[in-house]
Amino acid sequence: MNLIDITLLAIALGIDCLIVSFSQGLLFKSQRVKNSLKLAFCMGLFQGLMPIIGYIATDKIYNMINHYSRWIVFGIFFILGLNFILQAFSKAEKEEIQCIDFKCLIMLSIATSIDALISGTTIKLTSTNLLLSALIIGITSFIMSQLGFWSGNYIENIRKKFLHILGGLILLILAIKSII
Repeated sequence: MNLIDITLLAIALGIDCLIVSFSQGLLFKSQRVKNSLKLAFCMGLFQGLMPIIGYIATDKIYNMINHYSRWIVFGIFFILGLNFILQAFSKAEKEEIQCIDFKCLIMLSIATSIDALISGTTIKLTSTNLLLSALIIGITSFIMSQLGFWSGNYIENIRKKFLHILGGLILLILAIKSII
């Protein structure tokens, strides 16, 4: 993957951070700077660390799957992309958790970074620079968390459906690009 692909991946992965942070921003009106920084730091940290974990796990089985790497990358991005789009049309809205204590921040960060864990596999299989990818993903997630939190403080109505569809389309484009 090139720098543009990594950035697009980071944006797609950061959409969950943006949405969760938006919901938190709707709730928290006091200590906004402190709360937004705590939330964004945790989101960015976990989004940056999870691809490293996925990369290392993939490294252990790399020789067995290397021959099929293009198709595995395609499958991962394709499934993640479809999942994002299907979430956008899901009728059952998940209850958003609004909390800002340490335990809750860790749980929110892990929940939003599962896709980033899986993306570590694609980073390994495409021989992409791991540290650069993790840094871009982490920083992008931090920025998107800040945007989400502050948007939630000032705007009451962003359509999550649009954001999920956008993230899904980005992942589908990366899936197709991986086999071309």
